[in-house]
Amino acid sequence: MVDAAEPGSHARERLGDVEVIVSGTKELSASRETVWSVINEPSEMAKLMPGVESFEIQDEKHWTAKVKVPLGLGGLKMTMNFEKLEEREPEFAEMRAKGQGVGALMDMKTSFTLSEAGAGTSMAWEADVKIAGPVGAMGQRVLQPIVSQQVQQVLAALERRVSEADGGGTGGAEQGIHPGSLAAYSAEPEGPTSTEAESSSPLPDR
Repeated sequence: MVDAAEPGSHARERLGDVEVIVSGTKELSASRETVWSVINEPSEMAKLMPGVESFEIQDEKHWTAKVKVPLGLGGLKMTMNFEKLEEREPEFAEMRAKGQGVGALMDMKTSFTLSEAGAGTSMAWEADVKIAGPVGAMGQRVLQPIVSQQVQQVLAALERRVSEADGGGTGGAEQGIHPGSLAAYSAEPEGPTSTEAESSSPLPDR
């Protein structure tokens, strides 16, 4: 599959606070209804997320995951609280995740817009990740490639999962990439994305 993204990227940061924004478009061979059934179901999303060690659903709009992020020696363990903010079946979904670990606070918003593309689906996506605390002091050059690679792992896992749910094979997903371990990331994400890192005040509520 071919991914498209808005051109251009730039980075700005302030010591201790980093905001990374990545966005793009993912072309999937499955129907829009199939893709929606995966991205809008918490238990399915848990299978796509890198580094998930445990997962608990509170209700249809709230769930919690314990994840391990490849930051520092041995990785950073965080508890992430997820909330669905908006959904318009089967075309749009937005969610927010707030996480806390030793030396880091994370606030992340993600959105997906689905449109029909022949027999398949075109998914426009965006992830806005804010990191504060000592981990944020690592700076954009360290954090941006980690965020970008995690997003690529989620997209690769999504492509495989929707292909399986649609009764197909691998759907052209990258082989050998599995989101279960975040420690294996490269400096440059595979496939084009638009990336922006900005300074921010410590995790303001929007």
